[in-house]
Amino acid sequence: MPAYSAKVMDHFMNPRNVGEIENPDGVGEVGNPVCGDMMTFYIKVQDNRLEDVKFKTFGCGAAIAVSSMVSEMAKGKTLDEAARITPKLVAEELEGLPKQKFHCSNLGAQALNKAIEDYRSKQKKVAGGKENERQKTRRR
Repeated sequence: MPAYSAKVMDHFMNPRNVGEIENPDGVGEVGNPVCGDMMTFYIKVQDNRLEDVKFKTFGCGAAIAVSSMVSEMAKGKTLDEAARITPKLVAEELEGLPKQKFHCSNLGAQALNKAIEDYRSKQKKVAGGKENERQKTRRR
């Protein structure tokens, strides 16, 4: 069994921000078919900041610890700041991950980024819809 830091064990035994957000502004889901880990991140955005971040993870202890840490690191950050959370930063915050578990930190960062991308694509559609309405009004 790989040796985990006390911080990894703490986030595994007492994960923060577990659950779903009702009517989330963005959802990101990733999985690794090799190890079977699945992560889903839910975000609530207020004034371009992550007001709330929740996750559901099916996977090993490292995957759960990574999800918990990523959610903690992202909460309260602007979308751009949160999008810059890298697997390396996550692993450093957790005081290291065993080499064979480093892929878990990739999944956590990817799931968060997918949730941010989901939110941004929804915003573009809303903005695009408003733009189309303005153009239709102008043509009349």
